[in-house]
Amino acid sequence: MTTLSVENVTFEQKELFVPDIQELKEVLTLGLKKNFEEVSVDFVECPDLSKEPFNLASSGLCGNPTIIEYGGAPFLLPLVQRDKLYDLDEICQKICRFRNISEYLAVGAGAGPYVLCNTNAEGIFNLKRNADGSIVSKSHLALVNAEKNCERRSIPSSETRSALLGNVYLSEGKGGQILRVHCKKRTGSNNFITQIRESLTNHFVDKDIGLGGAFLLRSGKVYQHVMQDFSKTPIYTEEELNTWLKFYDMPAPLVAVGTLVTNEMDLDLRLQHFHSFSSSQWAGHYHYDTTPDTVEYEGYFGIGQKLFRIDKPKVTHKFGRD
Repeated sequence: MTTLSVENVTFEQKELFVPDIQELKEVLTLGLKKNFEEVSVDFVECPDLSKEPFNLASSGLCGNPTIIEYGGAPFLLPLVQRDKLYDLDEICQKICRFRNISEYLAVGAGAGPYVLCNTNAEGIFNLKRNADGSIVSKSHLALVNAEKNCERRSIPSSETRSALLGNVYLSEGKGGQILRVHCKKRTGSNNFITQIRESLTNHFVDKDIGLGGAFLLRSGKVYQHVMQDFSKTPIYTEEELNTWLKFYDMPAPLVAVGTLVTNEMDLDLRLQHFHSFSSSQWAGHYHYDTTPDTVEYEGYFGIGQKLFRIDKPKVTHKFGRD
């Protein structure tokens, strides 16, 4: 299967709004307290996220923070468009040239490289490119195996492709001041990411804000899906989609990576998208926790300065984006 060249797909660029730090802290603290019993929001020196339990490919999330979305759900549904196969490293390199970056960390959620595993899969991207051109991959994929169980596999450094769609946070992978969000005991109905996003959207009503990074599920369980192999019959509704997907209750610890934006910005954006991985067989697409009394989240997020929309579908729809 031929990989799409970055020269043959559209690149659209958007400036993002970066809020005042103190205002952002206050907005998120007030918003998250509507959904969690214990909340703390701070800007801290980024810990070394390459260590346990996060295991990212680089130590930090700082340096030219950028939000990327490529492809979209219309390339998967109603029927798959297999020719939508991207090289994530090639995409990131092009953006790095725009931004005068010599090395990068890319973390996020998307469709995995079906050409690697010969089946549809979730992609959990955790990729570093060094200044000398070498690649460090701590990426994973999640698939539904023959026994209908969730199976996590590591993606080798030689494989940097992603199919169909993706939402990725790109930075230089450096240390620095970073947003830390810690929540325990969910009291409302929203999931962790939705409550962060809606808190920002409701306050910064006319601003375009994007966050990206990683969060740790320290305790509890979460409801996550893994895509089965590509459907041979068209999928037109959320009900048909949820019949095709396989759902699992996955236990902590899990590390999730991805992005959120406060609105679509006339770019047909996915508002939030996070995939998680563990050191065991678990990995998948984050929906919500199923243990509100015991759940605990710890997240580290960069505030995007720019957004790049790549290969936006010409024909679109709004389902399959939960």
